[in-house]
Amino acid sequence: MIVNEFEKLTAGKLLLASATMLESNFKRTVLLMCEHNEEGSLGFILNRPLEFKVREAIHGFNDVDDVLHQGGPVQVNSIHFLHSRGDLIHNSQEVLPGIYWGGNKDEVSYLLNTGVMHPSEIRFYLGYAGWSAGQLFSEFEEGAWYTAEATPDVIFSDAYERMWSRTVRAKGGAYQLIANSPELPGMN
Repeated sequence: MIVNEFEKLTAGKLLLASATMLESNFKRTVLLMCEHNEEGSLGFILNRPLEFKVREAIHGFNDVDDVLHQGGPVQVNSIHFLHSRGDLIHNSQEVLPGIYWGGNKDEVSYLLNTGVMHPSEIRFYLGYAGWSAGQLFSEFEEGAWYTAEATPDVIFSDAYERMWSRTVRAKGGAYQLIANSPELPGMN
């Protein structure tokens, strides 16, 4: 089952922390994988909003009142973004149909500040989650992760508190029970 889960992982899929994952950076997280190959993997945590707004953290985004998100524990001073406007933002990389990663930051600023692009079409992240070659496979062997299909509804959801349980539950079968497990199983 673990190997099968790892084999399902590709760019554009969700990576779900298992119920037994207690590491604070990833406990009950949902990540969108943007790169996954023999050299390593890279993704962004979707359900970790930060306490401050994009306009407070990124120069040139004065009118963007949405929250900034913790993308992961790697290069936490770097800014990344996922969006649905690959038709407008040059140098975007399509991660799955209709969802793009990155692009020209100046174009994004212009599009948002002029109202051509709506803030609901983009999410900003500080840092990212990254794994070197073989590292993520080892974590799958330890039972740390599950995979799931990604949809724009999950990627742009504001239901941060329920995102993990809803996404795990949607896998069906035994995962429905796992989704309802307490955060500290030993305390039950």
